[in-house]
Amino acid sequence: MNYSGKIENAVSYIRAKTSSIPKIGLVLGSGLGDFTDKLSDAISVTYSEIPDFPLPTVEGHEGAFIFGNYEGIPVVALQGRLHYYEGYSQQEITMPVRIIRKLGVDTLIITNAAGGINLDYSAGALMLITDHINYSSGNPLIGQNHDEFGPRFPDVSDIYTKELRTKLKEEALHQGIKIKEGVYIMYSGPNYETPAEIRFFRTIGADAVGMSTVPEALIACHCGMKIIGISCITNMATGILEQKLNHKEVVEIASRVKPEFNKLVGIAIKIAK
Repeated sequence: MNYSGKIENAVSYIRAKTSSIPKIGLVLGSGLGDFTDKLSDAISVTYSEIPDFPLPTVEGHEGAFIFGNYEGIPVVALQGRLHYYEGYSQQEITMPVRIIRKLGVDTLIITNAAGGINLDYSAGALMLITDHINYSSGNPLIGQNHDEFGPRFPDVSDIYTKELRTKLKEEALHQGIKIKEGVYIMYSGPNYETPAEIRFFRTIGADAVGMSTVPEALIACHCGMKIIGISCITNMATGILEQKLNHKEVVEIASRVKPEFNKLVGIAIKIAK
């Protein structure tokens, strides 16, 4: 079955499971999926039950669309994301974004666990994404343009919507949440970066690095969605500190900052409604 057919089939399957029309979508990164516990009247549609749908293979990514309400605001959360390094194409890993757009979402909040490159950062910091660098060697918009979603050459000059980011920063500070702002760079993975690569990334203007987010943001932008990006700095990147990196530590640090992270995501939902 072709790409468009898979999206339409998934949309039809999900609509048969729930009548919810969410306006806000969430992509929850490694170790950050527990935000769905805050949703009332939640309905889960797992990726595995949707015909012809790719499945996540990484610990901390359960793989489900979770529909519910956050303080009366209808949302859908992608609990568990697909990654380029799992062997899927960037078109495949961004299918969930196109699907929730068809289901009604017009603002996407993308979160991730990232390594800190900026020397002013430390593990546990939260960073609002101001812009990104695509160092993944791919782009989900390569190939046939899907005109029903957006133009062949989308403008990405304000991909992480400045208006929403400004409001979120002001409200977060008002509520005592300390946040950074910076540029996120995507590395394909699955290995962590070398010290030389991290030095290069800092030179070209990156503040944090991870293995996700950019494809989802590009597709959301192509679909005309507003975007808020939030990185949880779960470790300092390779070569900055004398330490080895591992995924277990990423999940542990993400778990430690969950209360503050969940509060920030809640604020983001309210300003985006």
